[in-house]
Parts: sequence; C-alpha cells; structure tokens
Amino acid sequence: MSQVTAFSFDDKIRELKEELRGLEEYPDEQFLQIIKDVGFECTLCGKCCTRNFNDHAFLLDDDAEIIRSLDESALVPAPYYEFCDQNGEFYVSGYAIRANRDGTCHFLEKGRCRIYERRPQICRIYPYMLHREEDDEGVFDWRQISGLNRHGSYHASIGDEECRQIAGEVREYENGFLKQELAFLEAIRGHFEKQGLKHSPMAYDRQMRLFERGGKVRVNVFYKGGFVPAATTKKDY
Repeated sequence: MSQVTAFSFDDKIRELKEELRGLEEYPDEQFLQIIKDVGFECTLCGKCCTRNFNDHAFLLDDDAEIIRSLDESALVPAPYYEFCDQNGEFYVSGYAIRANRDGTCHFLEKGRCRIYERRPQICRIYPYMLHREEDDEGVFDWRQISGLNRHGSYHASIGDEECRQIAGEVREYENGFLKQELAFLEAIRGHFEKQGLKHSPMAYDRQMRLFERGGKVRVNVFYKGGFVPAATTKKDY
C-alpha cells in the first residue's frame, strides 16, 4: 500500500467531476468498436479471479450489500487507504472482496465462482473498462481493456446487441465508481471539518509501518453515505 500525498479536496472533487463528464461524452461508437475488435471470450480459466492477475475487486455499495448478505466475512476494506487522520485512523472509499491465502478470490472454488449469478458488477464487465489511467510509461489516457492477452481468448465474433449491452454495463459501473468516489471525498471533507481532523502524512506513514509489520490498524470504510469502522491486519489481504 502506498501513501496518498496531500491535496486539496476541492481540486480532487473538480478532477473527478471532469472525468465523469469525460465518461458521459465518450463516443458510444468508439467504445462499441473496441469491444467488437477485442472480442473477449471467457475460457473459464479462473485467472482473473486471482491476485496474480487482479490486485483487488473494488465493490460499489450495492454489490457490497449483496456480498454482505451472502457472506459478511468476504468483505474487507479496499486496499490503498486514501487518508489517515492525526489520530491514526485510515479512511477508504469502499469495500473489496477478501482473497484467500493463495491469492484466489474468496468465492472461487475448484476454479468456479460460487456466486456467479450474483457476482459483482466489476466481475461482470471484466476485462472491459472505461476510465482514464496512467500506463507503465506514464501516459495518462483512456483505458478500455484490462489484462489483454493474459487470459481467456480474443477476437471472437460479438454481435451488435451484445456489444451495446457490454458497453452499457461498463458505463454503469464506471459511472457508479466515480460517483461513489465523489461522495466519499465530500463526506470525508465534511467529517474532517466537523471533527477538527485533517489528513496527516506522518500518521499515515506510522500506521503503514505498523500494518506492514503485521499490526492491527483502524480503517473507516465509506458505505451507504457514512463510515463503517473496521480493524484490519496485513493477513486480511
């Protein structure tokens, strides 16, 4: 986990709103053609359900609610905590699915998903995405595909109707993700102001050292408009 540097809440909120507008304005036909050209087809290899291929599966609130109803122990605060106050408490914008010790998803059993029919949105749209992200060369641009040629098969024939369905689901997830991030920033800004708190890089570093040594840290998870307290250790990931 890496430290988040200090920044203005207003600036970050403005950036996310601009990205949300960019998502809304992204041409449908361009994305549809990318989906058609990629032609991803699942081969049931299960690789996308492992930490070797995907760092974590971030859950939107509605999906976190479903997972909670199925198996509450499967929820963990999403990694890469965004903030830490001067009292040493972390804050993160949502939940993720717990991984097993071998790096496989909590719900992967004998290479198959135990909750396939109720799997989260992020699992349903994979490997497609539609957001701005920095690549390995530092180029910040639109990313539409994840894990290209690392699993599954490609260049299958996908009909126009299926392409439109995929594009719609991807947009829905990315829109929900950005709105959840915006709500998180606005909530934590208000929480910090009301409680006289602030993001403390010194406390962040201190608590991360404790975490890396296997110690227990306090994390406040943004969920349904509020913060849910949790206590985690490195073993939870």
